[in-house]
Amino acid sequence: MHELSRTEARRIAVRAQYLDRERPAGLLELVRQLTLLQLDPVAAVAPSADLVAWSRLGAAYQPADLGRALADRSLVELRAMIRPAEDVALYRAAMAEWPGPPPLREWQVRHREWVTANEACRRDILDRLEREGPLPSRELPDTCVKAWQSTGWTNNKNVTQLLELMLLRGEVAVAGRAGKERLWDLATRVYPDTPAVPLAEALSRRGERRLRSLGIARAKAPEYPVEPGDVREAGEPAVVEGVRGTWRVDPAQLGRPFAGRAALLSPFDRLVHDRKRALELFEFDYQLEMYKPVAKRRWGYYALPVLYGDRLVGKVDATADRAAGVLRVTAIHEDVPFTKTMAAAVRRELKDLASWLDLPLMP
Repeated sequence: MHELSRTEARRIAVRAQYLDRERPAGLLELVRQLTLLQLDPVAAVAPSADLVAWSRLGAAYQPADLGRALADRSLVELRAMIRPAEDVALYRAAMAEWPGPPPLREWQVRHREWVTANEACRRDILDRLEREGPLPSRELPDTCVKAWQSTGWTNNKNVTQLLELMLLRGEVAVAGRAGKERLWDLATRVYPDTPAVPLAEALSRRGERRLRSLGIARAKAPEYPVEPGDVREAGEPAVVEGVRGTWRVDPAQLGRPFAGRAALLSPFDRLVHDRKRALELFEFDYQLEMYKPVAKRRWGYYALPVLYGDRLVGKVDATADRAAGVLRVTAIHEDVPFTKTMAAAVRRELKDLASWLDLPLMP
């Protein structure tokens, strides 16, 4: 059982996320370490995947780099996550076993029965993609005999929902995007032709990969859509001074030197994605407030967490105002009083961000 101070735990987490002074060699090395870049349609400052890459790679990264990596299939999109293409092998067994191992939950049975009822439509989609793909969902035939029922916006979105389930089955994949619209194709033309890793081994390796990217995590964590928060039995057990319960730590991170820096993070950054972990290790209180009424926001619509060394020290309320042609900084919220050195480092990061966005900085 490793006994870690909070400082040691934080430095492990920061270093594992490539947020110390050691920069990755390039985008592919970065995504292999992080395991994923999360896609999100909101781009108040920049698309989250680009912002995460910039915060690690700096000005050396340009959004076109991600486009090229997706085009040459070194990276692939899987359920709104950009992953290294070789990692698809860790998901093939789960795809083959869709909707999951028994006993099935009620919603899994419902999904299986709905796909079975619309078998003819599924085959029509596959045939059309084989002949003409990649295609957007609006150009695919809706020959469903049973409509998708939902109380939300997906009600009667038959083709869209069928594609999502066919993606989980490993039959189709996102081959690219036209703007924000996904282009669908046969999975065999998008994913590498690599054999599936057996399910038990795949789950274990995914836990190991997740821990390597996080550095330190709970064996059991809150459930999140698409990407779990837990790391199972990966790594080695640890306790953190002043924090209840046990953790799992990547032994490769133990005892390594640390040199910190300042960084502005995406609200979806994996360093802060698990809000409970951020509170326990960094004593950092944070919520994404874009869905809150303006009057109830404490930090702003799309406030960027501020990292300084091994501490999360504040939030920056910033917006890339393309209409006005400026990067507008509405407020810098200091969770701890900034020293002159900290304030100067944060200001340099904002100037670098403005330069990367090709927008003048407006305080």
